[in-house]
Amino acid sequence: MPTEIELLKELVAIPSVSGAEAAVARYLEMAARDAGLSARRDDASVTITLESGRPGRTLAFISHLDVVPPGEGWTRDPFTPVVEGDLLYGRGSGDAKASVAAMTLAAADLAGTLPTGRLLVICGYGEETKATTMASAVARAGSIDAAIVGEPTNLAVAVAQRGLMMADLVARGDQRHAGYAASDGAFTNAITALAKDLARLDGIVAERPHAVLGPTTVTPTMLQGGVSRNVTPPVAKAVLDIRSTPAWPHPELAEALQRRLECELIVTSDRLVPCETPADSRLLAAARRVNPSLVTFGSPTCSDWVFVRDCDALKCGPGTSRRSHTADECVDLPEVTAARAFYARVAQEYLHD
Repeated sequence: MPTEIELLKELVAIPSVSGAEAAVARYLEMAARDAGLSARRDDASVTITLESGRPGRTLAFISHLDVVPPGEGWTRDPFTPVVEGDLLYGRGSGDAKASVAAMTLAAADLAGTLPTGRLLVICGYGEETKATTMASAVARAGSIDAAIVGEPTNLAVAVAQRGLMMADLVARGDQRHAGYAASDGAFTNAITALAKDLARLDGIVAERPHAVLGPTTVTPTMLQGGVSRNVTPPVAKAVLDIRSTPAWPHPELAEALQRRLECELIVTSDRLVPCETPADSRLLAAARRVNPSLVTFGSPTCSDWVFVRDCDALKCGPGTSRRSHTADECVDLPEVTAARAFYARVAQEYLHD
């Protein structure tokens, strides 16, 4: 059986930009089988199943095999894993192949010793895009009682995760020669109307702060408008990035924003809902028994947690989130080793009858 570091190096060495995960999926399936595990590869995931042979709950380890494109600024080849000191460099090293390697070998460590129930390792595709396959993979897995989502958190435990709602804020006005903008009856400049609403966004839905995540934020990220330098625009639009919390369900949040804004609000995406670990989480209790000094926090980034949001779930993995998607992405190798042991011990605790 390879070490978690050896497996991670092999995974990083196989380019798997979203949409091109076939080679790395084949390799992981083979590596899992070589480690004595039952693995199935299909168009949604590589899923490893470990059965205890005794009735009980199902715990899932969930992560993803795809990576973002390398981009620019690298001082090393992004798909040639290089170890320098305690760091392993390469695209996907932290986000999230370190979690994949640690979860896979944690499952191998538990073979023949699982107390009750079953353990799944579900590694999906396309997580970095709108085309994530995790919804299908989870549906095919059958009933899941609890899940650990493997993403870089420095092995702290995210007990809440912001959602993401995208919306267009659209203002409509009158198109005319700019020279007559103020001298020909009633007139609305779409840019001015939009600007008034943009000035209202700071703290617009801040009256419901979440205990862990804080207030929902509404951030304009793109602007569009204008026909010509001497023509008043008939339409102006801003793209809004809305980072939600469980305090504002998405439908209610959209209604509140529309009531408080003059321009038209068009929701373009609301599938990435916010998530949080249940207050009476059996899984979190198991994690605390394994590590009494466990650090918990609220995560600002989205993940496949949304597809197991109705389970007892949390997010935890090796690596630093701020290194994700950067040039010279790297992961701390001692965290990868610690993650393998942590995942295995939490599974033992949670599935203990």
